[in-house]
Amino acid sequence: MNEEEAAELLGHCTAFDNRQPSLTAAIAWASALHDVPLDEDAKDAVALYYRTPPENPKDRLWILPHHVRTFRAKIRNARLENFQYEPVGDETPTEFLARYRGQVQAIASGRAAAPTGRQALEGGPSKAFMRELEARGWQGNRTVPSSDEEAVAAELIDTVRRSGPLGIICPACQAAIGRPCKTPSGSDRQPLGKPRLKPHSARLRAVNGEPEQAAEERAAQEQRIRDMSARHLAREDEIHNADIVDEAS
Repeated sequence: MNEEEAAELLGHCTAFDNRQPSLTAAIAWASALHDVPLDEDAKDAVALYYRTPPENPKDRLWILPHHVRTFRAKIRNARLENFQYEPVGDETPTEFLARYRGQVQAIASGRAAAPTGRQALEGGPSKAFMRELEARGWQGNRTVPSSDEEAVAAELIDTVRRSGPLGIICPACQAAIGRPCKTPSGSDRQPLGKPRLKPHSARLRAVNGEPEQAAEERAAQEQRIRDMSARHLAREDEIHNADIVDEAS
């Protein structure tokens, strides 16, 4: 922008703010906007500036050269929002840069029509990848069943897709599918109980298709565990008492 063009732009600004253009102002504006041409985007930048209300309603709008530069860039960048470079065959890096800059310049200046639609990404994750996610408890794309029959079918699908003890709800602690079993005691950090390293026996039996133990069988197993614990404690007492006798002798 030279001095004459800067004077013309200042005359355009006068219509908005009633300033008094001068030769000194034109020289200063030409120096500040030496690399900005006087085009429709520069004049539209002035209109956009005065169309934008100030942060403080009491402030007076008074455009400066840096405002013209900033708002002109906004106008041109808006045309490039959905820009996508269109390659041409086998092009060298030099040809790519030249064509890329040419397309950007043509669209930013308004000589070429700006893209109107945003290109969508095609494809999606593979079925194997989705199965791995679902096996770890991910339920991102699930839909709510509209009937009890669909809910039962979805539950059967979950059971088939997941293998091992985590493929079913634990009968002992009611841990959900894909979730580890919990200990009965809870804390402030883990109110539902600390995760167990191994699933409950009931969960293992259920996933293997073994029948659940009856109340008598569970009671007998618990009694066997108590008896084994008692024998172990008694054995430790005998060893301890023997050590005391040896020391006394």
